[in-house]
Amino acid sequence: MSTYNHWFIRARLKTRQLLLLVALAEEGNIHRAAQVLSMTQPAASKLLKDLEDVLEVSLFERLPRGMRPTWYGETMIRHARMALASLNQAHDELTALKTGHFGHVGIGAITSPGLALLPSAVAVVKQEHPSLRISLDIETSPVLLERLEQGKLDILVARLFAEHDKTNLRYEPLIEEPVCAMARPGHPLLGVPGLTLRDVVAAPWIVPPAGSVLRHRFELMFREDGLAPPIDVVESSALLFITRMLQQSDMVAVVAADVARYYAAHGIVSVLPLDMPCHMDAFGIITRTDRLPSPAAKVMMKALKTASLTLYGRRLEMD
Repeated sequence: MSTYNHWFIRARLKTRQLLLLVALAEEGNIHRAAQVLSMTQPAASKLLKDLEDVLEVSLFERLPRGMRPTWYGETMIRHARMALASLNQAHDELTALKTGHFGHVGIGAITSPGLALLPSAVAVVKQEHPSLRISLDIETSPVLLERLEQGKLDILVARLFAEHDKTNLRYEPLIEEPVCAMARPGHPLLGVPGLTLRDVVAAPWIVPPAGSVLRHRFELMFREDGLAPPIDVVESSALLFITRMLQQSDMVAVVAADVARYYAAHGIVSVLPLDMPCHMDAFGIITRTDRLPSPAAKVMMKALKTASLTLYGRRLEMD
């Protein structure tokens, strides 16, 4: 197809139609959506009708008290968000370049690589490009993937599970994530020779929330050893709470090994000499294949891949 023959050019798609789709999705009411966009309701209705006529589908169900997106509408809203996010990014990059800055890159990571991988990669980038603005989110993989889809992040170091929609995603695996048990320095279990699961089954544990992958594998680990899983548990994945709780009690926590080593290196916890065969799924670098990376994102990606080789011994393809 010719560059100048796209459907949206033939349809004379307006930016205000994209804005209207997003506003309708958020407000659920055309009157409020029109107010948000500082236009009259008739004007908003005409913009929506023109778009539906061109697409030959209904984008919203008209309800007695508002509007609800159809499947067609959900699709257009998702792409409208991405298009608007891309336009905002273009403006931000131009503004940054005009003021002598190199640009902006948004990175998302789960906790373990957030502690072990990201600091060295970010340090290299900031040393080479001091004016490059970096924003970093530490969150769960589902939250990060949603932000990547919305255009709020450029690069993730996270996991992909079977239920995730992998359309338009590029995934480069790094490493499986081993786990371990940690407790306060001086904990009685640290002095037990040949520590086994039988020695810790009656201990009070801090464990991931019910329904999480690690919680399932943690409990399965005990069952496979012929033991009932611990019943004296507190459920939390908040590291600030976990480390503080360990410091003032005899509780034991199951966490990613990189996380435990980080806190142990600072004398906050000790790692129990306990073999824990359960582990988290591999994580890797995730990017979108349907968006061109900005110059800032390319620089960050190169630093991540170099740091990955040093930390995990994993050589990734350099763009």
